Amino acid sequence: MSNQSLTITDNRTGKTYTIPIEHGAIRATDLRQIKLSDDDPGLCTYDPGFMNTAACKSRITFIDGDKGILEYRGYPIEQLAEHCTFLEVAYLLYHGELPNRTQLKEWTDQITRHTILHENVKQFIAGFRYDAHPMGMFVGTVAALSTFYPEAKNIHDPAVRRKQYFRLVAKVPTIAAFIYRHNIGMPYAYPDNDLSYTGNFLNMMFKKTELKYKPDPALERALEILFILHADHEQNCSTTAMRSVGSANTDPYSALAAAAAALYGPLHGGANEAVLRMLREIGSKDRIPEYIKRCKAGEVRLMGFGHRVYKNYDPRAKIIKQAADAVFEVTGKNPLIDIAVELERIALEDEYFVKRRLYPNVDFYSGIIYEAMGLPTDLFTVMFAIPRTAGWLTHWEELLQDPDTKIARPKQLYLGSPRREFVPMDQRP
Repeated sequence: MSNQSLTITDNRTGKTYTIPIEHGAIRATDLRQIKLSDDDPGLCTYDPGFMNTAACKSRITFIDGDKGILEYRGYPIEQLAEHCTFLEVAYLLYHGELPNRTQLKEWTDQITRHTILHENVKQFIAGFRYDAHPMGMFVGTVAALSTFYPEAKNIHDPAVRRKQYFRLVAKVPTIAAFIYRHNIGMPYAYPDNDLSYTGNFLNMMFKKTELKYKPDPALERALEILFILHADHEQNCSTTAMRSVGSANTDPYSALAAAAAALYGPLHGGANEAVLRMLREIGSKDRIPEYIKRCKAGEVRLMGFGHRVYKNYDPRAKIIKQAADAVFEVTGKNPLIDIAVELERIALEDEYFVKRRLYPNVDFYSGIIYEAMGLPTDLFTVMFAIPRTAGWLTHWEELLQDPDTKIARPKQLYLGSPRREFVPMDQRP
């Protein structure tokens, strides 16, 4: 018997089974042999929310939540955030290796040439109410792109898949900027392909009457860092949605719209909005102890603290906290930062939160920076979706090349009524 195996004794029958272990996991289908009778479908696992179930094998992102480690393709996130541009990291995620200068130039050129939106897409965005939520507009617009590029349904052609990658990564900043301009009633500012990926986004967001918009280098770099930190995060809710929908051989635009819809939820990408609301509710540093007391009493939640994966300090939060200073040099200090820093200090010294391993996560500081840049709160989740597009598409690509991939179709434990006969209307009580 291999030592890389699990021996299970079914106390219902007394039978013993040997299940092989691979990569620290057992295959759930191996449990089917454990049954009470020949017509028994066999044992399955019950795991709401996939708390301890691996749904795929991946080589993209590694997280050790207990140690506070995040790596893209083996590279520590701290090093990538310090030295790379977002498109360089996108190349790394997609290809598995960092590009050389020639590769990065070609990669950047391929993405840059697709930044323009079809004029009908602009009209589609204009069809939304002026006060429509940006994330709802984003989900709808990305889904609509599938009707503009019908060849994207040919998902088994690598060249076609690659072209859709370039299109989506290039167009999501344009979509986001057009949504913002629509909501505030300003004319759309078209892409300037002479600028960097983040510089061009700032141009489309904030250009007014100047002939050539020049992004502030500090804000441009801060946005690069934020985009790098948000590019991927393993098998979270939205990535799982991307993979699940993609497993049906759905085109990438529709699958990505599903992922963005998952990100829309306040328990996922909408969390940084909740942090700002909390900080505004606190209002001043002297009211923090009162809010902490209410948290302990279960009256309110401490937003931006704790994470499903991280049981240590989220490494992205540390980097964002450092980037905030460079942004405030340009924009002026956001008064909420003082409340945030003091709240973090108190919480990290309080036994109640330390015992529960509640540390600041990426959402705690990102919203403060985005607000300082002049972005409205309801656009924050869209800002999350722009860089995460690169990660979602990389997972979609990996999914399609994995021979183990099957259409997502989990089992259920049926607890409803047993079989019964239909009762005609005139006989029902």
